Amino acid sequence: MSKYILSDRPFRKEFDEKIAEIDSDYRFVLEDELVNDANWQNVEITIGWKKHWKDKLLYEGTPLKWVQSISAGVDYLPLDEFANYNVKLSNSSGVHAQAIADHLLAILFMQNRGLFSAIQNQRHAKWEVNGDDYAFMQDLRVLIVGTGKIGQRLASYLDFFNSKPIGINTNGREIEHFKETYSLSELDKQASKADVVINILPLTEDTYHLYNTEFFKNMKTTATFINVGRGPSVSTTDLYQALQEHEIAFAAIDVFEQEPLPADHPLWQLENILITPHISGFTPHFQKKFMKIFLNNLSSFIKEGKIIENEVSLTSGY
Repeated sequence: MSKYILSDRPFRKEFDEKIAEIDSDYRFVLEDELVNDANWQNVEITIGWKKHWKDKLLYEGTPLKWVQSISAGVDYLPLDEFANYNVKLSNSSGVHAQAIADHLLAILFMQNRGLFSAIQNQRHAKWEVNGDDYAFMQDLRVLIVGTGKIGQRLASYLDFFNSKPIGINTNGREIEHFKETYSLSELDKQASKADVVINILPLTEDTYHLYNTEFFKNMKTTATFINVGRGPSVSTTDLYQALQEHEIAFAAIDVFEQEPLPADHPLWQLENILITPHISGFTPHFQKKFMKIFLNNLSSFIKEGKIIENEVSLTSGY
């Protein structure tokens, strides 16, 4: 009897063949192939997750053993129930690292060469130069909140440009390419000295609305805030107020509490924000990068029952 790997999206046929090479008992399937309850009882692994799968796959004695998340963040998944039914979880941390780091570097260059101001001026046929819009990368104190694979890739870029990447993580442990690292408890102190604050943290109880009115008031009025982590880490209302009242100079936001951001939201009317529609993680050759992680894990899982890369703690959520 076949064991199913249920995916929330199709993958190229070459990866079906690679799964068969690892173990021919496993078969890659999409949901529309599971025509009855008996088929669902063959699902041992999923790639991705859909909310309605919960009723089919999470119960006492479930055959489901492992969920491989498509994303790095897993806050949207039923972690407590995975734990209750002994379902392992891994994420795709690292797959999007280059794409998001490239996105962030593009923002930093545009911001510090006055290109955002130039775009706004062009809309009004205004020939204007503001000397305050310009800075050298090497003079910036960039605070990267989250020193995982994305943060490390960005820090390596900034290190190359002789900038000063400063890292925030749970305990302040040293990380390659960061000039300094501090614990999350020192976030406010370090943010008050930063020219740029970049959030790349996962969403947890501790990071929900971490960035709020108090935080923005603590930042330099000349500073930039960027979020490519999770939308609910930022209070949208407080961010709008901080930008409107120029408590911070600029923001670049790729993820929001509500997506899509409503067309009538006042953030759209501000000129000191870049709004992007959750695109920072768009990754060329995604299937190849993702499957490299999944197939390595699959081989180990079948042979030893272990996940060797990116296993997620169901308690902490990362």
